[in-house]
Amino acid sequence: MRRTTTAVIAATALALILPATTATAASTASTPRFLAPSDLPPHPSSDWYGGEVTAGVPDPVPFCFGQALPGATSRYREFWTELDTGARQVTVVEKDRASARALADLLRRAVEECAGRTEAEYPDTDAELTRLGRVKVEEGARLYAVEVNTEYTQDVHLFSVGRDDRTVTVVQWGRMGRFADAPVAAFRDTARTSVAKLY
Repeated sequence: MRRTTTAVIAATALALILPATTATAASTASTPRFLAPSDLPPHPSSDWYGGEVTAGVPDPVPFCFGQALPGATSRYREFWTELDTGARQVTVVEKDRASARALADLLRRAVEECAGRTEAEYPDTDAELTRLGRVKVEEGARLYAVEVNTEYTQDVHLFSVGRDDRTVTVVQWGRMGRFADAPVAAFRDTARTSVAKLY
């Protein structure tokens, strides 16, 4: 009788443990992963460094698309070099595919309208958008460049807006210089990795 009781208790305990373990594994698997510093376009004279994945949105908000981010459900990671180049990735998990599709569309429009908004806000600034096409990965990613020129500075920013099911991720890369200086081909690989690596 004692053996039977012990076996039942053990079996019950195992049954209670297994669902909890499965739930924990599922929760971990559903947390999107972020780029590593080595996934960024190589810098000619510096390593890349990465901060911790942080809840919310960066402060100040990212150039071009920051105001469109839902802060309560956003997570981000900052990257930097020893010189004038930096990057960030922001990822949002929406409640369903339709919401994720709508958010991706909103973020794309924010980037596409960025040059016009920048010139309107800063009349002495020239800004130009370049559409860099799509990357085939999961539900896809779109790539853009925005070049900003003032009397004193020249900056170029590369963006990708991608989606995997109900998760949207945006990558922004920026440095001083012109569009001709931007590593578009390498950034295309970064954009593909940012979506493929989510899950």
